[in-house]
Amino acid sequence: MGQSSFSSTLRIVFRKAGPWFLRLIIIVVLCGLLIPAPIYVVVGPPQTVETEHPVTCVHTRLTDEVEEWKIQRTLEMVREMGATTIVEFFPWSYIEPAPGQYNWDHADMVIAHARAQGLTIIARLGLVPDWAQPDPDEVDFELTYTYLDRDHYEDFADFVEAFTTHYRDEIGYVIIWNEPNLTGEWGFQQVDPARYVDLLRVATPAAKRGNPDVLVLAGALAPTLEPVGSAVALNDLDYLTGLYEAGFQGTFDVLAAHTYGFKFPPDDPPAADVLNYRRLELLRQIMVTNGDEDVPVMITESGWNDHPRWTKAVRPGQRILYTIGSIEYAEENWPWVDSVCVWAFRYPVQTRSYPDYYTLVADDFTPKPIYSELQAWARGWTLEPGE
Repeated sequence: MGQSSFSSTLRIVFRKAGPWFLRLIIIVVLCGLLIPAPIYVVVGPPQTVETEHPVTCVHTRLTDEVEEWKIQRTLEMVREMGATTIVEFFPWSYIEPAPGQYNWDHADMVIAHARAQGLTIIARLGLVPDWAQPDPDEVDFELTYTYLDRDHYEDFADFVEAFTTHYRDEIGYVIIWNEPNLTGEWGFQQVDPARYVDLLRVATPAAKRGNPDVLVLAGALAPTLEPVGSAVALNDLDYLTGLYEAGFQGTFDVLAAHTYGFKFPPDDPPAADVLNYRRLELLRQIMVTNGDEDVPVMITESGWNDHPRWTKAVRPGQRILYTIGSIEYAEENWPWVDSVCVWAFRYPVQTRSYPDYYTLVADDFTPKPIYSELQAWARGWTLEPGE
């Protein structure tokens, strides 16, 4: 078709379509102009954390954060607050969707930005892919992504080795699983310390094969008073005792612990029937009794909640004082604690429930008062009234 014939055809189309067709084209073009261009993100030059309290750590939740600029901004704000270390979750099911097929893209992105901000990374590993679970038709219970049967311990160990190999130069700490003394974090199986020790016996050597210098964190114990036989959990003191009875010693490098304060101040004395911050001292006693006095502890989750209607929450001002006081208490009294990681820095989206009141920064990156106070404390600033 020649140029003149093509032009004639267009004139006929526009004449028959009428003015509405032209208006439609204009609307389509204008809508296209209104779509924002994608944000171009570069990792940027290496930064250094400025802090007077290097034990300060936060638990980030970037696992399900999609946009790279939000990942970068989160980690910038962590550095700017004065925290040296983050805990981040790297799910097995996300990274190895099929046996031996690894997708490192999102994890690479998070780690590159964290390293650029000068942050140390503690990587939590867990969450089971579909292919590493039994056939749902062959079990008499509902499967969850925290269910890992013994037949797939070696598969998990292979993933751990692949992870520590891939990030040999970037990550020096890995946590094996999360809160195994809760049935919900253990596939709703009956809690059994020996099963977790058996997992460590294959996962820890695998981690060391990938990186001989990596430190393996074990436990990540949830504070709970649930008795033996509970369908929900097992008391963390009983669980740690059971771990040692099952051969826990020598299967890990660092004990990971969760030390929420709930309604109590950070200096509230420990007691076996109380869930408070200093409950950690009772766990430490069990470690010492079993010959692990030289093994350090990392508090990988900690903090207070200031929801106005949650029964286990405190007032916002108390939360600020208790959080700062808890880190100071660890610095002054617990030389065996290497990090105190506050849960949680920010969620990608609001939960619209009490968990939102654990965060330091809102989902739109608005810093909460506790962020500003932690920043001033960690960096040695003096805030004037109203700042």
